[in-house]
Parts: sequence; C-alpha cells; structure tokens
Amino acid sequence: MTGHRDIPALMLELGRKARAATQALADASTEAKNAALDAVAAAIGEKRDDILAANERDVAAARERGRPDAFIDRLTLDERRIDSIIDSLRVIRDLPDPVGSVIDAWERPNGLRISRVRVPLGVIGIIYEARPNVTVDAGALCMKSGNAVILRGGSDSFHSSAVLVDCLRQGLRQAGLPEDAIQMVPVTDRAAAGEMLRGLNGNIDVIVPRGGKSLVARVQEEARVPVFAHLEGLCHTYIDRDADVDKAVKVTVNAKMRRPGICGATETALVDAAGAERLLAPVVKALLEAGCEVRGDAATQTVDARVKPATEEDWRTEYLAPIISVRVVDGVEEAIAHIREYGSGHTDAIITENMETAEKFLKEVDSAIVLHNASTQFADGGEFGFGAEIGIATGRIHARGPVGLEQLTIFKYQLRGDGQTRPA
Repeated sequence: MTGHRDIPALMLELGRKARAATQALADASTEAKNAALDAVAAAIGEKRDDILAANERDVAAARERGRPDAFIDRLTLDERRIDSIIDSLRVIRDLPDPVGSVIDAWERPNGLRISRVRVPLGVIGIIYEARPNVTVDAGALCMKSGNAVILRGGSDSFHSSAVLVDCLRQGLRQAGLPEDAIQMVPVTDRAAAGEMLRGLNGNIDVIVPRGGKSLVARVQEEARVPVFAHLEGLCHTYIDRDADVDKAVKVTVNAKMRRPGICGATETALVDAAGAERLLAPVVKALLEAGCEVRGDAATQTVDARVKPATEEDWRTEYLAPIISVRVVDGVEEAIAHIREYGSGHTDAIITENMETAEKFLKEVDSAIVLHNASTQFADGGEFGFGAEIGIATGRIHARGPVGLEQLTIFKYQLRGDGQTRPA
C-alpha cells in the first residue's frame, strides 16, 4: 500500500495508539504475556496457508523486480521456516521475564530502602528489510519485555508481514492485552520511516534497524531518538605468539568461513610476528583450502603464492564474503592498536594460551563483544543464552552486544521509607 494522503497524521496516530497501550502491557503478568505468545504460536499454525499464500505473492513480486537469489532466500517462507518461527515463540515464552526483577537493593543509614528495578523501555520502533521472521521475533520480544512496538518492514515482505502481525495482535487480544501494543505501518512509503525516525511527537522511545548498511546508516544519521544498532561488523581475530596451532587454525577458519556473510564473521586476522614462523602458514593455508581468498601484507604473501596483496582499504573493509585480510603485527600491543584504528567495535577475539596476554586483550579492546580462544561467530544472542535477539548494538547507551529481552528494558529506582524527611 502506497500513496497515503497524509503520512504524518497516519504515523502520529500509530504512535498515539502504541503509547496508550504501553501501561497495560508494562503491568501485564508474566502468565498473561506467555499466554499471548502461546496464542500467537497457535494462530500462526492455524493461518499457515494464508501466510504461505501471502509470502508467494511477495516472492513473485520480488522476482519480477529482479531481486538477487540471496535476497529471495531471506524473503521466502516454507513449512520448515514457519515451524521455526513457532519454535522461536516457545523459546521466548520460556525465557525469564525481566520486567520487575530487582537489579540491586541497599539500605541507607536513615533507613530508606532503595531498589533498582527493571521496567520496559516504552515504545520501540523497528525498521527492517525483507525477513518476515523478524516480524515475529521483534513482536514477540517486545511483547515479553512489556514494550509496545511499531513495525516498519520492507515493501518486499509487506503481505507476509501483514498476516504475521494479524497473528501477533490476535494473540494479544486472546490474552486480554491491548492489541495496539503491536502495530505494523500500513504503507510502504519511505516517508513513513522518516516520521518514525523523528520520534512521532515523542511517542517512540528507541529505534532498532535491521538490514543492510544503507538502512542502518540512514537510521543513525536521521534518528532523533536513541538507536540500537551497528553500522559494520569489522571483526578481528588476533593469533598471539603463545597460541596453540591447531586451535588457531580451527577457530580462525570457523570465524571466517562458517557463515562469511554475517556481522560476526572475522574480516581481518592478525598474527604475532614472534609466532609467525609457527602459526602464519598453517592458518593461511587452511583458509585457502577452505575456499577463502586471502589478502595479506608482505610477510603473509611469502607463505603461499595464492595470497593476494592487501591494500590499506582492506584493513577497513567488511567483506561479508569468503575473503579475509591477514597482517603480521608486533605483539598484542600492535594488535590492539590495529583494532582501535580499523575496528568497528563489534566483535574481536584473541587466540592464546597465555592468560596474562588474554586478560590484557579482553580488558583493553573496547568492543561490544571480546572473546578468548573462541570464534567471533558466537556474536549471536542465541549463543549467549538470550534466546531470540533484535540485533547487535555497538553504541554507548545501556544496550551493547546482543539485544535480547533484558536489553529491551531500562530501570527505575524504588525507595521505601517510614516517614523519613530530608533535613534543611
């Protein structure tokens, strides 16, 4: 649906409805929210044929527009993927409810008892591209964390998302919760996203973008409300002089090649010059044999004729493909300096058996996720035990790293007294 006569008025009304729904959802019991999630799962099962028919319509239109195969794959739903969506709802249902949990508590000398307690953020705006499963993941996470949500999906998944949102709203209704806590922008105009980025007259508290670099860049540039996002995943694996060879090979190849196109894939490997004679060739050759193109500095090029020369631009490139840049550095200090210069603050790892060096790296690399002797591909909320996630954040607000249920809450202070007054 496009060409709505008054996009600002339409979007402002969505914002008002979302804000009006926040209190009831914030006050809802865990049992009510879990009942809503169960009802959503049942509705998706019942409307399976409608969902598949809507998705076929979206996929056919995307093919007509000449979308690439990878895009079509992300857009497509089938029986297995619908089953996976239903399973994800049950995972979220079974996660601990963060709302109302006490983060910390203490008593002052005057007898005042102070608690820091988790509360929902309020209204979350989610702007995303052609992944229908994001519609359900985002809606369900916001529901469980007590937040209202306005969903603005891509035009390519419009019909699929509309049916899925109907299921989400049906679940809320059946559980006695306000269905306006989940709303979908009913138009595909780009201007609707612009209105969300302006905050809908104070009715959006946080924006979360899910999609490619151009979408995230636009959101970060134009948003007038806080944003949970990362622009790039320029991740590093540093192989220290005290690394175990087999571990270095196994972890680095996995970090690059398990899924080269995700934001947690390693894009640059750094190898300690003091261990290069023992470590560099095995790692480089293993990457090449795994089908990865290697672009290296002068030292790296000497170990295999298949290594291509790296340029300055390579150290700054998020390939999202089976390509890696490799550089020999002078120890952990230079590795940390390289990451500070070229990294994106997303995820970085060290491979070493030296605990002192590992702790230095973990302390001094200021990324959202820092690992020791593990693949950067663990940069995923599911691997953290968070269940589903809305995305990865690298900003300087309270949510950093995977954004799951807990990160969709903020806190307030509750003070309990017995007639205390403050002296003049």
